[in-house]
Amino acid sequence: MSTPVGIVGLGLVGQALATRLAGAGFDLLGWDQLGVARDAWAAQGRRLATSPAHMGGVCERTLLAVFDTAAVIDVVEGPSGLLVGPATRALIDCSTGDPDALQSLAQRLAKLGVDFIEAPLSGSSHQIADGAATMLLGASNEAITRQTDLLSAIAGRRFHVGGAGAGAKAKLATNLVLGLNRAALAEGLVFAEGLGIAPARFLELVLATPARSDAALAKGAMMVSGRFEPQSRIRQHLKDVELMLEQAAQTGQRLPLSMAHAQLLRAAVAAGDGELDNAAIIRQLRREIP
Repeated sequence: MSTPVGIVGLGLVGQALATRLAGAGFDLLGWDQLGVARDAWAAQGRRLATSPAHMGGVCERTLLAVFDTAAVIDVVEGPSGLLVGPATRALIDCSTGDPDALQSLAQRLAKLGVDFIEAPLSGSSHQIADGAATMLLGASNEAITRQTDLLSAIAGRRFHVGGAGAGAKAKLATNLVLGLNRAALAEGLVFAEGLGIAPARFLELVLATPARSDAALAKGAMMVSGRFEPQSRIRQHLKDVELMLEQAAQTGQRLPLSMAHAQLLRAAVAAGDGELDNAAIIRQLRREIP
């Protein structure tokens, strides 16, 4: 802990990571391309880097919590990226990204002596902040061992699923199941409502039957109340579903349920709901009632 730990991306996940690491005694340095995110970070009394390059000159270890793999590559290898700074020794990517591109990035970084660890987290930003998320690790055993103090501070439940690229693959597969659970719950609520069953009553029934799920526990009350302050966002999950479809296409697999889910998510984003919590998928299902 002699040097600060960097966090690039100060949105929902980045703030949740900061909560975990600050609570464990780590000194933090943050950066985000959005001024509003930087202002929110500074308002908490936390220090800001002036750029990723500045952070890479100060922080040996940096966590990435950006939107997609294109942003990861730009933040790391861009003209003002982390590698411009000489201090960088380890990068921990907590975003959900493109497995093939991340594997290639890890190979390039290994030639420079920089550890690259995929560490996507399964769970909402609230669950990450509470230490209740599950971390899916894609990296070498040696790299993980070198960064155990950081990884264990973020999540007590961690699964090493393989080398670089494997973390993203595992996260996409688990997100496929999670997203369809949410969509099924929303569709069931709208269906029950059309049959004259009040949403709150239907959720109570779901939670008392084998239809119960963690998705119903986490998102059911939001769907019933109609309050969708984001813990995770529809546009982020659409990005993940598009990646699922791309990966499946490479192996010749059809994902018929995810294809239908992607259409719902695209329509929700087009309707202006992209920044709302994933529970707001119920709004799109209601919009599709003739």
